[in-house]
Amino acid sequence: MNKTERINDFNTGVRNGLPIGLGYFAVSFAFGIFAAEGGIAPLTSAVLSFTNLTSAGQFAGVRLIFTGAPWFEIAMTVLLINLRYSLMSLSLSQRLAPDMSLISRILIGYGITDEVYAVAIMRERELSLLYMLGLSSLPIVGWTAGTWSGAMAGYILPVSWRSALSIALYAMFVAIIMPQARRSRAVLFVVAFAALLSIMFEYLPLLSMVPLGWRIIICTVLASCAGAVLAPIRTSSANPGGEIT
Repeated sequence: MNKTERINDFNTGVRNGLPIGLGYFAVSFAFGIFAAEGGIAPLTSAVLSFTNLTSAGQFAGVRLIFTGAPWFEIAMTVLLINLRYSLMSLSLSQRLAPDMSLISRILIGYGITDEVYAVAIMRERELSLLYMLGLSSLPIVGWTAGTWSGAMAGYILPVSWRSALSIALYAMFVAIIMPQARRSRAVLFVVAFAALLSIMFEYLPLLSMVPLGWRIIICTVLASCAGAVLAPIRTSSANPGGEIT
């Protein structure tokens, strides 16, 4: 690959990553407000986002920090939530050049998120280092800058405005879950089961004593296992969505 092709590969990645970066800015703005309400400084929040790049993992981890949870509980919760990135990286590794260096693979792995993976896996050509760096660059900038902006706003905006903007997080999760739940009874079942477990842990006398981090771990594992057992993925075209039968 000559110099012009390498530049074009990087520019293509940047163009493909632009919509992701814009979306990340809006979502991470809500995270920045959330972190500021807990007393985390804007710079610290931005560094946290820059080094993690995970929405659900960051929200869960920071919330556990605010509740004074033990570090082991925080680590296990974030690890479980972020395990999916390992599977995504393994999948993308099959699309990389066999002679790509370990350092290059680590750089690519750092920038893998759900949306970056979705765009990269659909690319028909072999994934180059420059394309992946271009693809992940704006999402990284958007997620970090949005967090910093939200944290700054958290110290400036009135409480009523901060409360309204914090709804963006829940809107994001609803937007992600509902289309899949409407198309697949299996996804709907797992979501409903996880919600039921969460409610039980919140209101039942004995279960409500379980620390927040372990609630997340238990609900995630039980809902995932239930979905795998009751609605396994079927390769047959008669039931492509892994529907419950």
